[in-house]
Amino acid sequence: MSAPEGPFVIGVDSSTQSTKALVVDTATGEVVARGQAPHTVTPGPGHESDPEEWWQALGTALEQCGRAAQQASAVSVGGQQHGLVTLDAGGRPVRPAMLWNDVRSAPQSDRLIEQLGGPDAWADRFGSVPAPAFTVTKWAWLCENEPESAAATAAVRLPHDYLTGRLTGDGTTDRGDASGTGWWASSTGAYDEAMLELIGLSPQLLPRVTTPGEAAGTVRSGLPVPAGALVAAGTGDNMAAALGLGLRPGQPVLSLGTSGTVYAVSSRRPTDPTGTVAGFADARGDWLPLACTLNCTLAVDRVAALLSLDREAVETGGEVALLPFLDGERTPNLPYASGLLSGLRHDTTAGQILQASYDGAVFALLRALDKVLDGENGEEAGGNAPLLLIGGGAKGTAWRETVRRLSGRPVQVPRAEELVALGAAAQAAGLLLEEDPAAVARRWGTANGPAYEAIPRDEATLTRVADTLAGADTLLRQR
Repeated sequence: MSAPEGPFVIGVDSSTQSTKALVVDTATGEVVARGQAPHTVTPGPGHESDPEEWWQALGTALEQCGRAAQQASAVSVGGQQHGLVTLDAGGRPVRPAMLWNDVRSAPQSDRLIEQLGGPDAWADRFGSVPAPAFTVTKWAWLCENEPESAAATAAVRLPHDYLTGRLTGDGTTDRGDASGTGWWASSTGAYDEAMLELIGLSPQLLPRVTTPGEAAGTVRSGLPVPAGALVAAGTGDNMAAALGLGLRPGQPVLSLGTSGTVYAVSSRRPTDPTGTVAGFADARGDWLPLACTLNCTLAVDRVAALLSLDREAVETGGEVALLPFLDGERTPNLPYASGLLSGLRHDTTAGQILQASYDGAVFALLRALDKVLDGENGEEAGGNAPLLLIGGGAKGTAWRETVRRLSGRPVQVPRAEELVALGAAAQAAGLLLEEDPAAVARRWGTANGPAYEAIPRDEATLTRVADTLAGADTLLRQR
């Protein structure tokens, strides 16, 4: 390890499964220490997690960083979006947090869309049409199904808000994460009082929204971070990853994780009434149009397990199409859907079925990417910028080659890992050094990595999957 050149900062990624902490040298971007601790997702009809576990995991991860964490001058938390954290008057969780992938609130989502006047009204006012992932639908579900929990709630937070508040003792959020709630209006840049009244949520229960570049506070005493260290506002995981890559407007990103996401920074406020693109704000003052699918690497890995194949054991050819909507789906909006396989023949091989699961997952993401980039010329990103491929799946040859074959775009795979934590670290560094956090990440070279040239698009496969989805749409919506 080289000698440190600049002050240290801490970037945190609190995800569905674990909390990671990185101590980063601000001068070089070198990760000088790291730690990680798991959390559990409660079994049952939904997807829930105890926020106290997140806090304990953060403490463990910071302790694993050792002396480096004690030398940090600033810290920032990136966290999973949309989760509903309800706290009592003493700041303790009223119940486990409902996570982003808990789709029990699909009926509430449908009703809220109708109550506000339909998808166009939502898109115009909030920038997004609320899928069941959105926090507003979860609060509506809680009020209907657990009114005693709603009544006991003295504060409502998002996951990153909760951890930032435990660090500072104050209640803040940022515009990026707030834009995924369904009660922060992108048209006004503020909480929407009419929406809060509609769902019975007092604005006094919500955190203050910081401005870009504003500190959330300083670290309280008694924690494994120096007391008085600056605490940046933090943000949602997707916004943090965009910072971690140092994105310029028009640079497309495809993230292959438990869920799949596509996004790009934009200078224009997104308003997609189809609901495919969520019109998020970013963490800097621009916008982050984003589309998300629930079924990505886990769904494909499940298909591989059912076929007793290694995830790389794909075979080309055949006529099979597989829509891997194993947990319902967010894009397309099919919360009640299950997986669908069609086109089987006597000579269909297991490897062809596995390849079809990759094709189905990537098809959904690329179709959403077209909407994300609609009207963005990418000039600031350098014209025809390559598609940045990130997430755990980006390490897999089958994923990368499927993206190349179905997109027809050049692909670049950044070497940097843990981009959410790196983005949080860049935000902390930007606050500490009074710099643009995206420029800090670019200086660190976080997007550097192997590049792969474009190859012709596989139009036959794209057509086959599109026709299968169109033909099965009614059936999938009924399930």
